[in-house]
Amino acid sequence: MEFRSPEFKTRAVHALHDVNLQKALSNTKAGFVVKRAQAAEEMPEFEALRDTARDIKDHVLNNLDHYLEKYEAAVTAAGGHVHYAADAEDARRIILGICKKANAKRITKGKSMVSEEMGLNEALIADGYEVVETDLGEYIIQLADEPPSHIIAPAIHKTKDQVADLFAAAHNKPRKTDRAALVAEAREVLREKYFSAEVGITGGNFLVAETGSSVIVTNEGNGDLTQTLAKVHIVTSGIERVIPTLDDLSVFLRILARSATGQETESYTTFSTGPRREGDVDGPEEYHVVLLDNGRSKMLGSRFQDMLRCIRCGACMNHCPVYGSIGGHAYGWVYPGPMGSVLTPLIKGMDGTYDLPNACTLNGRCKSVCPVRIPLPDLLREVRHQQYRKNMTPKRQKQALKLWRYVAERPKLYHFAERIGVRILASMANGKGKLRSLPFDPGWTGARDLPAPTGRTFLELWQAKRGDQ
Repeated sequence: MEFRSPEFKTRAVHALHDVNLQKALSNTKAGFVVKRAQAAEEMPEFEALRDTARDIKDHVLNNLDHYLEKYEAAVTAAGGHVHYAADAEDARRIILGICKKANAKRITKGKSMVSEEMGLNEALIADGYEVVETDLGEYIIQLADEPPSHIIAPAIHKTKDQVADLFAAAHNKPRKTDRAALVAEAREVLREKYFSAEVGITGGNFLVAETGSSVIVTNEGNGDLTQTLAKVHIVTSGIERVIPTLDDLSVFLRILARSATGQETESYTTFSTGPRREGDVDGPEEYHVVLLDNGRSKMLGSRFQDMLRCIRCGACMNHCPVYGSIGGHAYGWVYPGPMGSVLTPLIKGMDGTYDLPNACTLNGRCKSVCPVRIPLPDLLREVRHQQYRKNMTPKRQKQALKLWRYVAERPKLYHFAERIGVRILASMANGKGKLRSLPFDPGWTGARDLPAPTGRTFLELWQAKRGDQ
């Protein structure tokens, strides 16, 4: 996937004025949030499970070499092969080699954000392979020639009418607008692809060191068909996705779907352990796991190690007001939202990613809903600190911060300036209760009105209330 994070501001402004995108985002904002809250409330032990999941991941990350070796040994014992890729280029080379050896022509793929991180589709297509995304959302954006805009709902930015147009153009069939009919049409088109593909590529939500199993969770069953019907199954995953045992897996399965979609569980939870064995009626003849580092090992033992706990549920972006306003494409790379604003600078480098962590309002919603309790606001602040130490902060912003610090360190001056500012903004509102534009910083009101203050500061109101009691 092309790296375009330097264009964040331009793409964000465009997203705010994209009528179709805003319609699509408005249709989905409440669903994820409300369903997640209901699912968590209906499970009394949900918060305790979050603590347990955090502790399991911390233990694994502190002993990652041990668990990777144990996982590799278990995969090998089951007849599979584990390949370690230092970076995206290395991963592409390994996978292209496996496909060439298999004499593949057609490759089916389940949803895999790591394969997006690798830039795998582009490499396979450039080498002459037909690549077919089988997840419905991924299939839709493949037809649109677009990257995913969400890690669990890749086509969340598309409206039903846009999907209908894509299908009509690609399938050469009458245009349909009924959702069920659109899904049925996609299934009909994809079914033949499963049976004729020589290689099937899936992601790996979890890798179980105890058994050497890769585990995927889906709602469509496309992952099952992708990995069982092709002669060669390739799993793509990050090195941090390994967990110790099946008992540990049960913890994560209970919080993943609830955090992601508000379901008790996904429709399909599929275990793959090596290639087809003698007597098996289906399954691949070869089983490969490609484990990607791509900067992850550098996070170990650093301030950012907590980020490696991420289980890619998407809860942070579902609850993020910034993501909810501009969608995922504005972030310019594979991982959008709060988690992407940390991961992208760490993986792709600080150059060209300055705007991502600075777009965050630090409201803390992402931290409050993360199923493995990643302190995302703290990590975003740390990225900002590193940018500052690298002298990447714009000069005007530095001057503004120095001025604010000067005033904030002098309480009397701070409260005086606050009172003056509040009264000026209140007078500018002319009793309307909102400001259509903000002096010196029109960006704040470029896409929305700013609620106007009443004319008194919070401290004044609080002191007046206290005086009345």
